[in-house]
Amino acid sequence: MSPWITTPLTADLVRGALDLERTEHGLLPHRLPEPARARCADPQLSLAESQPSGVRLAFRTRATAVELDALATKRAYTGAPPRPEGVYDLLVDGRLTDRASVTGGNTVTIDLATGSSELNPGPVGTLRFTGLPDRAKDVEIWLPHNEITELVALRTDAPVEPLPDRGRKVWLHHGSSISHGSDAESPTTTWPALAASLGGVELINLGFGGSALLDPFTARAMRDTPADFISLKIGINLVNTDLMRLRAFTPAVHGFLDTVRDGHPDTPLLVVSPILCPMHEETPGPTVMDVSALSAGRLAFSASGDPAEVAAGKLTLGVIRAELSRIVAERAAEDPHLHHLDGRDLYGEADAEELPLPDGLHPDAVTHRRIGERFAKRVFGDGAVFA
Repeated sequence: MSPWITTPLTADLVRGALDLERTEHGLLPHRLPEPARARCADPQLSLAESQPSGVRLAFRTRATAVELDALATKRAYTGAPPRPEGVYDLLVDGRLTDRASVTGGNTVTIDLATGSSELNPGPVGTLRFTGLPDRAKDVEIWLPHNEITELVALRTDAPVEPLPDRGRKVWLHHGSSISHGSDAESPTTTWPALAASLGGVELINLGFGGSALLDPFTARAMRDTPADFISLKIGINLVNTDLMRLRAFTPAVHGFLDTVRDGHPDTPLLVVSPILCPMHEETPGPTVMDVSALSAGRLAFSASGDPAEVAAGKLTLGVIRAELSRIVAERAAEDPHLHHLDGRDLYGEADAEELPLPDGLHPDAVTHRRIGERFAKRVFGDGAVFA
């Protein structure tokens, strides 16, 4: 007789997702609810919100062995070096205990030059953790932050029950690929996950790579999500995409904040401007692939806009920071729970000299840790806005 106990994968075992979709394989976590997803068919957003950054299985058990069947959808880029495998982090009673990856899975190959993509299907893989302590314990399996993951089956050698409510406050965060965790080492070492751990809060991470664009449906999703603290990191994707001018940016920020406030009138709300990104400090977007770097087998980006167009309303990070600071100061006169943080306090000029952004746009694993630690100190520390 097999020692394994199969536990149905249900919503009470999943944290950090706003929706769970039943697929032909199992359970697919989403970080936007279905009504929000229905408002936009953009492939970049669809990819980003279905990558489970901050999503984890959480349960209590005496099991010494855990198996998880999962179907990954991995990304590959034409002409670029292979991407690392997605990482699953195992936490036992809040402590990182093990890491592993799942083999097999689907692969989406993306041609960045043309925007085309091709799906190559693959098999379900199995993740196995053994040698867990033989006692009642809290277990969390953090899913890969950068890899679509369909949860197929959970098996243990002892019964499982949902993790009890530990009374921790909930932090709801929205941002770009940096908040999503691009180039972080693992799901618990993205800067928001690190900051949440240090701050002793439960994270719901709505960091969407390439998709922090002041979308009204994202604001409504945040409005409708219970939270004790809320933060919005706004700016870099608006420059990347060259999506709007200053005339549209200002009312879009107000509209986003108004919508969030409809559901959270008194919740501490922090607006965070972009971290330093030298190529876009004074040069607007769009951001483009560095073809010469790609031909050399590495991924890098460059700014293609004309600084002379800033006078006509094109956005740079400098313009966005100044306007966000002004907007928050204006609104804070009537909203004492609204706060502002300059992103350069998390990663500024001295940091860029010591730890330059490897691809010109995204921080590496070491920098994620620095940003997370600084955010925790400045935002969750004694006397801070989320204290």
